[in-house]
Amino acid sequence: LLPVRKARADDLPIRKAGLWEMKIVKTGSVLPDMTMQHCTDETTDKDMSNTVSPMVKRVCSKQDVQKTASGYVTDSVCTVAGVSMTSHSEITGDFNSAYSVKTAAHIQHGDKPMDTVTTIEAKWLGACKPDQKPGDIVMPGGFKLNIKDAEKLKGLVPK
Repeated sequence: LLPVRKARADDLPIRKAGLWEMKIVKTGSVLPDMTMQHCTDETTDKDMSNTVSPMVKRVCSKQDVQKTASGYVTDSVCTVAGVSMTSHSEITGDFNSAYSVKTAAHIQHGDKPMDTVTTIEAKWLGACKPDQKPGDIVMPGGFKLNIKDAEKLKGLVPK
């Protein structure tokens, strides 16, 4: 789950339609930093929240979203396949030209705790490219997938 979607997405603003660049920087994680691009529109952003929301409700015992003077704060407690994660996210920006999400997470897997901080810096680049359709995500190396295909994968999430 992307940190911006840990919150009940219906409480968060919909991003401006077009191509968004998302730079993800992690500390305390074995996963590498990466930059990806996401082509979206209002319907796709709403569909993403509607697809992810039932999965989140199934695996998260806490899912709080609060509007603040500078954006939003989310707090969640989730467990998937015996791994529990407590996270706190601060979301700022206007969702039209740029936004950022900073998430501090404590992950507990057996007797192996891990603390991570993930920052997503997103900026609007303009219209989607001619060969892109809403929902397309271009990963590093040019690998492309469409988030709408995630609907087919939601049954694979371990309980």
